[in-house]
Amino acid sequence: MIQIRNLDKSVSQGNGRLFILRQVSVDIAAGEFVSIMGPSGAGKSTLLAVLGMLDGDWTGEYRFLDHVVHKMKPKDRVALNKQHIGFVFQQYHLLDDLTVAENLDVPLSYRNIKKSERDSLVADTLDRFGMVAKKDLFPRQLSGGQQQLVGVARALIHKPSLILADEPTGNLHSSQGKEIMERFKELNANGTTIVQVTHSETNAACGKRVIQLQDGWVVK
Repeated sequence: MIQIRNLDKSVSQGNGRLFILRQVSVDIAAGEFVSIMGPSGAGKSTLLAVLGMLDGDWTGEYRFLDHVVHKMKPKDRVALNKQHIGFVFQQYHLLDDLTVAENLDVPLSYRNIKKSERDSLVADTLDRFGMVAKKDLFPRQLSGGQQQLVGVARALIHKPSLILADEPTGNLHSSQGKEIMERFKELNANGTTIVQVTHSETNAACGKRVIQLQDGWVVK
């Protein structure tokens, strides 16, 4: 699914360049559950942003499915992202002025889907995640765990082939975090590819493989 070769990411610093990622080469097969680990500043979130095509300022080669990403125009990368990738963020990134149901509808609104079908997908997802009773609530009325569950549901509603999660349990109590990771394991068992950034050995153990970063280098 993913093949990256000799990827560098740097930013200007004084008279030189500060490298955030250095000569990164990774392969991730369809159906894998991979954890990216490493100390703060290792480049974990940056690598996730590159994988998700949220950051296009890098050099190297990136192939995703049958697409040569490093040769694609920015607008084509955005379209590819919206079609195939779902994101789960540590800070939830829900829209405060939209209800739970309306937040779930956001990724569907970017696609050529009839309103009736969108409503059906939202209803099915609410039921799947046990959130029917909360569909008309706003994010501020939910606990952190409930907000993150909405974030996971939103990432999955358009049936992406890849889920990218950046510290998905970082702001949650242990019981809430365990629930989120159980959802991820269930999704992966059903064929969804998952790549998560985590500091948690427990969360990493939910996956099948670890990519270890240090100072921008892949060391394991």
